Amino acid sequence: MKVQEFTEVLGADYYAGVPDSQLKALCDWLMLHYGIDPKHHMIGANEGNCAALAAGYHLATGKAPVVYMQNSGEGNIINPAASLLNEKVYGIPVIFVIGWRGEPGVHDEPQHIYQGEVTVRLLEDMDIRTYIVGTDTTKEALQEAMDGFRAVLGKGKSVAFVIRKGALALDGKAEYRNGYRMLREEIIEHIVRVSGEDPVVSTTGKASRELFEIREAAGQGHQYDFLTVGSMGHSSSIAFGIAAQKPDRRIWCVDGDGAALMHMGSMAVLGASRPDNLIHIVINNEAHETVGGMPTAAGTIDLAGVAKACGYPNSVCVDSFEALDAELQAARDRKALSFIEVKCAIGARADLGRPTTTAGENKEHFMKYLEG
Repeated sequence: MKVQEFTEVLGADYYAGVPDSQLKALCDWLMLHYGIDPKHHMIGANEGNCAALAAGYHLATGKAPVVYMQNSGEGNIINPAASLLNEKVYGIPVIFVIGWRGEPGVHDEPQHIYQGEVTVRLLEDMDIRTYIVGTDTTKEALQEAMDGFRAVLGKGKSVAFVIRKGALALDGKAEYRNGYRMLREEIIEHIVRVSGEDPVVSTTGKASRELFEIREAAGQGHQYDFLTVGSMGHSSSIAFGIAAQKPDRRIWCVDGDGAALMHMGSMAVLGASRPDNLIHIVINNEAHETVGGMPTAAGTIDLAGVAKACGYPNSVCVDSFEALDAELQAARDRKALSFIEVKCAIGARADLGRPTTTAGENKEHFMKYLEG
């Protein structure tokens, strides 16, 4: 189905969401049609944030908004869906559009398998009526489903369209770029050279995939790294949890701007606690690149300034390899919590692979290395 037909059937003029590769056609259409426009389209920090933005839109207009996300974001909407939107509270209707990663019977990455199994069940448990959109769904069938949903929305209840792989299509695509030159994979290579045999926790998405391939190319083992393949936004907290229990080990966290924004409160917890054996690096390409390249809010804020305000005693921003190498070495040599924001270009190798070890094997090897 063409995404233009999909949006026409929905009939909404406000969208808030967190980009997803399964919804790339919709995300690109929104960027081409609206861009980032507070009146019509916002990319939120996390899915709960988007539900709240949508609630504000409804309070101001009386109309039903759309919130789009990958199904991994369902966890982030449980609280606002149950305690804000639900008809037993304020009765605020929302149309959720959810990319179905890990659909049973469809091969996917390990972090999506269980989430895929419970996607529809979670929606049902939250009393959100659901319609599944596949490659064979016609505009007429979608219209019939939406007609039925309008009565539900009119009662202050929410509904959801769950989107199967390949169900939405767009002629053409949006192009995303920024003005920076350093590529993320090269940045991670510099980090690996300085971190040596220190434990590294890397964020979900292409950063972990690149770290794995860098180790492979160098003939190194993978026991040094915990690859956070899911739970976007939590790698710095995982790294802090390790650092607190292993005070004699220096722990590195390779984070992304979208992930850092998703649960930015973790930076306040880190800054308040000031673990002196943690180095927190945020590679900032101002984009949700792993799922298509749509922009994040990190292009308009000072992440290093945020870290400093949260209490990090050392916080810098770099945009060259010379400055990066100097700050990596300084962070390694000092015994104090450090934050390094690295400005990064959008882009990755077309042949970038995925880890060949399982998530369970990664955990076991990493834990054994920490014991040693």
